[in-house]
Amino acid sequence: MALKLSAATLDAVARLGVAVPAHGREALRPGILHFGPGNFHRAHQAVYLDRLFGMGRDRDWGILLAGVTPFDAPVREALTGQDLLGTVVEQEAGGSVARVTRAHAGFLPVGDAAAIGAALDAEETRIVSLTITEGGYALDPASGRFDPSRPEIQADARAPWAPGGGAAGLHGHVLRQHPP
Repeated sequence: MALKLSAATLDAVARLGVAVPAHGREALRPGILHFGPGNFHRAHQAVYLDRLFGMGRDRDWGILLAGVTPFDAPVREALTGQDLLGTVVEQEAGGSVARVTRAHAGFLPVGDAAAIGAALDAEETRIVSLTITEGGYALDPASGRFDPSRPEIQADARAPWAPGGGAAGLHGHVLRQHPP
């Protein structure tokens, strides 16, 4: 039987033997703005903070997620559809253990330069972190070296104040332009 993960189904998930967070999302306040909401982030940074929040500590360090690539849109849709809860499965030779994490205080609309700018400027944002995995390295498949001729790299070079290579719809929106 499939069970859709959400705040409403946490009790049922717990009855299946899966560890669930004891803290509610309403207790979290953003203190970290994180770019790159992929699997690596959710299996590492989010897990560490979920453990901290589970101890009843420092819940003003919740993670506000920001995505700037088209690949981030389905991640946002999935996570918001499950109340920003995540599932992490730790595997080793002796078996697997699953747990549900709650470390995210929100997820900005993907590519929304105004929302990203506001989050960067927010007084409560004390850390800006990011994860860049192999999909963001812009490597030439033949040489394995950085390829500055790729269209998204060229677009960012022409407009560094509007990151996203055009694919995320950020062009035309100015985060910050220095010098003016």
